[in-house]
Amino acid sequence: MKNSIKLIALDMDGTLLDNEQNVSSQNKEAIKLAKQQGIPTVLSTGRSLLTCREYAESLELSSFLVTSNGSEIWDSSFKLVDRNLIEHAHIEKLWELKQKYNIHFWASTTERLWREEFPDKIVEHEWLKFGFDIPDDSIREAVLGELQESKQLEITNSSPTNIEINAVGINKAKALMKVCERLDITMDNVIAMGDSLNDIAMIEEAGVGVAMGNAQEVVKEKADWITSPNIENGVAKAIHHWVLS
Repeated sequence: MKNSIKLIALDMDGTLLDNEQNVSSQNKEAIKLAKQQGIPTVLSTGRSLLTCREYAESLELSSFLVTSNGSEIWDSSFKLVDRNLIEHAHIEKLWELKQKYNIHFWASTTERLWREEFPDKIVEHEWLKFGFDIPDDSIREAVLGELQESKQLEITNSSPTNIEINAVGINKAKALMKVCERLDITMDNVIAMGDSLNDIAMIEEAGVGVAMGNAQEVVKEKADWITSPNIENGVAKAIHHWVLS
């Protein structure tokens, strides 16, 4: 299996990063060793380019970046390769949900991350992702119920208490498939690692799908292999086991 792996795809929060949002020296070294063997690493994250570029630069990555759960793909020079937006009408409904339930939100547009503020004119912005953080289980289930009435949204999460929304059909797996086409490989040549619902698609489609030891149970059920938690260098352990010769 090691000989067939040609690309490493890593989620960031809860996967590559520890709980202080740092990359451990062990994870850095494993990524570096894989690169020396001609196997690049792609960050495949719910984060926008604004909040993951610094990590890509510090790791000296030389491949693509998948951001905003697959809404955008960037090349190694941080030039835009692909972009998929949420329609303005959907953003209006999501904002109405936020107000109806008085819940915390965040949203990514092509130019910034919105948290406390929200623009007066939704149509003047290009929307990549919308998210809610809802610690209350009953409220979260109610919001999910309303969201699932729409067939035009992709609904996942990046932690047990949040909900993340992208345009329908947009996910990390679809973006990685486009990356594979550009690299002249297939998803069978990919090892993908993650911990949350927004990682399931790529874990299922990859040749080797790895769940972190701290992953949500449903993610572990879909994975081919379970590594150590993010705070115990699980990424490095998986790279050494599946990739490095």
